[in-house]
Amino acid sequence: MKLPNSLEALVEALRCLPGVGPKSAQRMAYHLLQHDPEGARQLGRALDGALSHLRHCTRCNNFAEQEVCERCLSPKRDASQLCIVEMPVDLNTMEQTHAYNGLYYVLMGRLSPLDGLGPRELAFERLLARAADGVVAEVILATNFTNEGEATAHYLSEMLQPKGVRVSRIARGVPVGGELEFTDAATVAQALIERRRYD
Repeated sequence: MKLPNSLEALVEALRCLPGVGPKSAQRMAYHLLQHDPEGARQLGRALDGALSHLRHCTRCNNFAEQEVCERCLSPKRDASQLCIVEMPVDLNTMEQTHAYNGLYYVLMGRLSPLDGLGPRELAFERLLARAADGVVAEVILATNFTNEGEATAHYLSEMLQPKGVRVSRIARGVPVGGELEFTDAATVAQALIERRRYD
C-alpha cells in the first residue's frame, strides 16, 4: 500500500542523509511524526536557518555566518601554518586535539574522478592563492589515509612545493593506547617506517 504523499516525501528527504537507507528513513519519519513533532518542527527550522545564514568563509572555506569566520580573524592563531583537511568534521577533530594553533583550509571533498570531483570542483586555484599569500610558511596536508585522500595530498604537494612554502603530511601509525596485537599490519608497517628517534 502506498504511503501518503507527504509522508513519502519526508522519507525520501531523510534518505539523502549518509548511511540512511529506506527502512531507517521510514523509522525516523514515523518517530518524528508520532513521538517528537516539536523536534521535527525544530529540525525544520534549524535546517531552514542554516541554509539561509551559512556560507563559506572566504579564507578557510569552512561554513560561517560572516564573510570571514572567527577562527580566521583570531589574532591568537598562527597564520604562518595552514592545515588542509577534507571536510569540516576533520577540522573539528584537529581542533579537539588542542595540538594545533594554526589556520585551516577545508577542501569540502577530495579528488575522486569517479564522483566527478577534480581540482576545479574543489577550487584548488583558490587554495593555491591562499597558501601563497606571503604569510603562510608551512602547509600541513591532513587529508584522510584513503586512496582518494592520499591522491589528493600527493597532487596538492606537487602544486604547493613550487610556491615556496614548506609542505608536510600528518603522520600515521599505531593509535595512542592501541596494542600491536590488535592493530592491522599495514598500520604497524607505516608506524615502523615513520618511527622517530629519541634524543
